[in-house]
Amino acid sequence: MAKVIPRPDLSLAEAAYVPEVVKGLGVTARKFFKNVFSSEKDIVTVDYPDEQREYPERFRGVHRLTHRADGSPRCVACLCCSTACPAQCIHIEAAEYDENDPRHGYERYPKVFVIDELRCIFCGYCVEACPCDAIRMDTGLHMPPSTHRDHFLLDRDTLMALPGRDGTFQTANPRHEPGDPTHPGIDREREGH
Repeated sequence: MAKVIPRPDLSLAEAAYVPEVVKGLGVTARKFFKNVFSSEKDIVTVDYPDEQREYPERFRGVHRLTHRADGSPRCVACLCCSTACPAQCIHIEAAEYDENDPRHGYERYPKVFVIDELRCIFCGYCVEACPCDAIRMDTGLHMPPSTHRDHFLLDRDTLMALPGRDGTFQTANPRHEPGDPTHPGIDREREGH
């Protein structure tokens, strides 16, 4: 059974919402005069780009690709980041290392690595999916404003040129490469024995 709630009796002024409109305009006028004519400002707006807000430590900024000790990208072109990306904004084309390189036959590298920052939703799934900790969102930067779409397509060289918040191009998570004495897995000399 439905419960009937009677409508309250409203006066003509209340029915026209005039008192509430006047109250709202009063709040607006009070804030305006306080911010314009008083020394005690109540403004929470940041005058960007002259002023910039300090971002929190966990802010997901612009992407970057981390480096190995020799300066090459840590990315092995496994496509985990592009597969995990719900916006499908990461495009990778893999290539094989040269036959003289010790990584030939074990790893690939990204010949093409492009992130479309306009499509990106900054969810961080690419960072979580990367097994090599090659892609990071720890630059502490946001995309600068632009009117050209090409400025938002970040290629491999641009992503590798962006340092982390600490100013380094490497990652805090060390990765032991095949051929290093600290590498725990299989390589050409130790085939699992």
